[in-house]
Amino acid sequence: MTAQELRTLKTDPAELSNSLRALWSDAQGAWEAAHKLVQDDASREASWVHAYLHRKEGEEDNAQYWYQRAGQPPFEGSFDDEWQHVAGKLL
Repeated sequence: MTAQELRTLKTDPAELSNSLRALWSDAQGAWEAAHKLVQDDASREASWVHAYLHRKEGEEDNAQYWYQRAGQPPFEGSFDDEWQHVAGKLL
C-alpha cells in the first residue's frame, strides 16, 4: 500500500497499526480520533504520528516532546508533506 492509497481508503484500515490508522483518521478530518489512537501507544511510530498531530494543532512545545520520544527531527515542511513522509516511512 502507498501513502496515497492509505489516504484515499473509504473505510478504517483496522488491520493496520494504530499509527497508520491515526494518519488515515487525520486524512479524513478526524484529528480527535487520530489523537486517541496514538495517545496511549508508547511506540516510536506512535510518538512520531503524535508529534505530527500536535504540530498540526499548533502545539509546538508538545510536538517537540513527541519528536524526541520518536527519535525523529522536527519536520519543517507543510503538514501535507509531513503526512506523506511519515506514512511512506511507516508503510
